[in-house]
Amino acid sequence: MPFSPVRSAVVALATASVGFHLYLVFSGLIPNLVSRPLHLALALPWVFWVGVGGPPSRRLLSWLIGAFGIFASLYIAFNRDQLVEQYGYLEGPGQYLLGIGLILVVLEMARRAIKLALPIVAVIALSYGLLGQYLPGQFGHPGLPLGSFLGTLTIAEGGIWGPLTGVSVNVVAVFVILGAFIGAGEGGEAFMALAIRLAGRFRAGAAKVSVLSSAFFGSISGSASANVASTGAITLPVMKRLGYPPGFAAAVEAVASSGGQIMPPLMGAGAFVMMELLRISYTEVMSAALLPAILFFFAAWAGVDLFARRYGLLPMSREQIPPGRRVLRLAPFFVLPFSVLLGVLFLTGYTPQYAAAGAIFTSALLLLLDEDYRPSPGRWRRRLTAACVGAASQIATIAAIIICAGLVIGVLNQTGLGIKVTSVIIGLSGGQLWIALLLTALACLILGMEVPTTAAYVICISVAGPALQELGMAPLNAHLFVFWYALLSTITPPVCGTVFIAAGMAQTPWVPVAGQSMRLGLGLYVVPLAFVANPALIHPGQGLAAALLAFAKVGLGLWFMSRALIGGGEWWLRPLWLVLGLAVVFLAGIGG
Repeated sequence: MPFSPVRSAVVALATASVGFHLYLVFSGLIPNLVSRPLHLALALPWVFWVGVGGPPSRRLLSWLIGAFGIFASLYIAFNRDQLVEQYGYLEGPGQYLLGIGLILVVLEMARRAIKLALPIVAVIALSYGLLGQYLPGQFGHPGLPLGSFLGTLTIAEGGIWGPLTGVSVNVVAVFVILGAFIGAGEGGEAFMALAIRLAGRFRAGAAKVSVLSSAFFGSISGSASANVASTGAITLPVMKRLGYPPGFAAAVEAVASSGGQIMPPLMGAGAFVMMELLRISYTEVMSAALLPAILFFFAAWAGVDLFARRYGLLPMSREQIPPGRRVLRLAPFFVLPFSVLLGVLFLTGYTPQYAAAGAIFTSALLLLLDEDYRPSPGRWRRRLTAACVGAASQIATIAAIIICAGLVIGVLNQTGLGIKVTSVIIGLSGGQLWIALLLTALACLILGMEVPTTAAYVICISVAGPALQELGMAPLNAHLFVFWYALLSTITPPVCGTVFIAAGMAQTPWVPVAGQSMRLGLGLYVVPLAFVANPALIHPGQGLAAALLAFAKVGLGLWFMSRALIGGGEWWLRPLWLVLGLAVVFLAGIGG
């Protein structure tokens, strides 16, 4: 795209956003009421200014909303010392106007970035905070002074600027930048070439390539929809050309892409939020999440293989599989950044942000080269620009989610509603953990139908997590359980985002795709139950042999259940395969 004043401004804004978040990694301690408002100020233009179309009146309104949000954010950042002394209490009509306006901006930002559901949840929470004293019974609260309620949410660290926003500022943004920098060069092509080389020659090779490439790409993108759009653009046409049923092809892509949000290291921002809420190290979250994620992709692979065997789906042709020399030539474009990331994480005492920054600088240098290692300054500049713009836009979308969810958490903390919901869950479950898990899973599914996974996880764990822990569940186990089930809605009707996207790309009705996705995505429903039954799956450091034994048992059980759900063989044997699979998974918990 030729440079114009608008394009130049967009690039400058993107560069400022990327530069600011990298600066935070090396700058030492910056007060939260400075860094977090600046984070929002840099995110707002991507929602309200960049690419906003429609009639002039709509564009003007968008500009005014964005400008007010930036002004309010800068006011808080530059007046931080004075605001700290107010202890979360608004003073004067100007601050009331600013606080109310800032909340409205955050709600509108979330609505534009991720549709209506999360802002509606936030409005309900805010209404409860303002009017909950009029509710009878245990769900009422004594009432909160308006200045204190709004002030805690807007000029203190109890809502918009709370710990969740801190995760978005300090950790998530850096890993989003890393994913964008790897994907802007040959790294994305390298992932795809490796996946095709490893899986393309098998039955239903193109479908298995989708599973592998989504695991690879999802590990750096953390976004199910981005995963579908990127890997699906390559795998879906190949699957259709090889004669795979379009519904099956779309289901494979939808399921595999959803797994990117549970695959370390990025996990759709979930790993970093979990780290903050649990106050544990990033490596602990990664090691806990790894075996369950591999089991999910194994179940998807097994389902694809069984479907291929039943319907005679072909592998990819020899001409479509890249030669080993090309895979090796491309390998450094993702091996080097990941080596820096993992090396700094596991071999030094530096933070995950510092490790990611090192990997970003490595990726930025690799943008200079094509796959034949020929440098080109012009290409480097174009790639760097594209990486910055993509990263800044994605940072803004995640900020819209997390900051709006922070409003909900702020209300829960001020009103004590979370504690009341916890007591209800314990009461309904009769003190039985598995009933409480069922209630929690249902709540995650309902909330996740339109609310993004990370936000659904944060809200559900805030109200259900204490109940699960009180019933004997370890904190990390409870968080991973809730996070996995918050992801259910990506493939479960009636609202199944990845299914809609993949079905549209494959030009096939979405209902059959959803049915296939639920069968191929079996692991998403079963694996959380398995690691609750046997915690060794997510605590491999406490006994590797026990973890591997549990992994093998659950994997075998998933294969049996896939055989029952996908079909093949005599129909009357399928219930037996299902029962056998459930038994094996259950015995993983008994046998430890």
